[in-house]
Amino acid sequence: MVYSARTLALLLATCIAIITASFLSLVEGVDNQGIIVAGIISFAGSYLLIFIVLEFLIFREINKIYKMMGKLRKKELSGILKEKSGVLNPLQKINEEIYSFATLKQKEIDELKKLEVFRKEFIADVSHELKTPLFAAQGFVHTLLDGAVDDKNVRGKFLKKAAKSLDGLDVLVQDLLTLSQIETGDIKMRFEHVDLNRLCHEVVDQFEEKATKKNVHLSLKGSNHKIIVYADWQRITQVVTNLISNAISYTPEGGDVIISFDVGKKNVTTFIMDTGEGIPAEHLPRIFERFYRVDKSRSREKGGTGLGLAIVKHILEGHNSKPEVESTVGKGSMFSFKLQRSKTESE
Repeated sequence: MVYSARTLALLLATCIAIITASFLSLVEGVDNQGIIVAGIISFAGSYLLIFIVLEFLIFREINKIYKMMGKLRKKELSGILKEKSGVLNPLQKINEEIYSFATLKQKEIDELKKLEVFRKEFIADVSHELKTPLFAAQGFVHTLLDGAVDDKNVRGKFLKKAAKSLDGLDVLVQDLLTLSQIETGDIKMRFEHVDLNRLCHEVVDQFEEKATKKNVHLSLKGSNHKIIVYADWQRITQVVTNLISNAISYTPEGGDVIISFDVGKKNVTTFIMDTGEGIPAEHLPRIFERFYRVDKSRSREKGGTGLGLAIVKHILEGHNSKPEVESTVGKGSMFSFKLQRSKTESE
């Protein structure tokens, strides 16, 4: 809204004319006609004087500021709600706009500071995670070059260890690439009607050997009926794979890993429960951050890149969902996530 000097001048001149007329009515010898004439003259003179002062000294500059703020609002302040200023207080609107702009810029500065801290931490974490397998492989190769290559037994053993370290490095790089592509939107979710029951059966089949070797009982509870959800098959497979892999890794021998479903009218909740070590309550809010480990030394012993749960979080966010976790130290953990349910052909 562009304020008008004419409106404000009209209001002020009217007030002055009324005050003048009221004052003259108290003076003896002044008749009504004289009061009216004095009021008109007072109004006209006040109006012209006030209008000239406001229009040329104040409102022209104020209106320029409004136009500038209007352009700025379209570009910078579109997300900030407009405050309603009074017509008689044009400077209030300027104050509101400046305050809104300053608030927005302060938020941007705070976000940039957070991103800078995050960037530094991320670079430090990536450097450390890359360094571990790289230095290990480098050590084995240099040992072979120093003469150990002539011993067949030592040669085979060291080459296997170097290959294992490089395989771990490859997995880490692939996970970093996947996470980066999801965050930047390079990986688009391909939504379709997915049988979640069949998907989980396929993932469980892949982990049967790993679970058997560790003497962990892996089971999928539920009927053989289809559980149809609207999701990206490949990405939800990745979510279930990461969660089951973690559950097996952190469950001791003789423990259980159980996958189950809760089918509601609108959503289907998938549960991955284990009888493992459990996660202390103070760590639960941060376990979906990249490279965050509850126990760094023991986590590396169990393998993994420290990116699995971060990938799970970002994939589920792409499905308008989020991972949930409940855990008790010494008893185990239960991870869960919801997906939108789709109707089957029979329904």
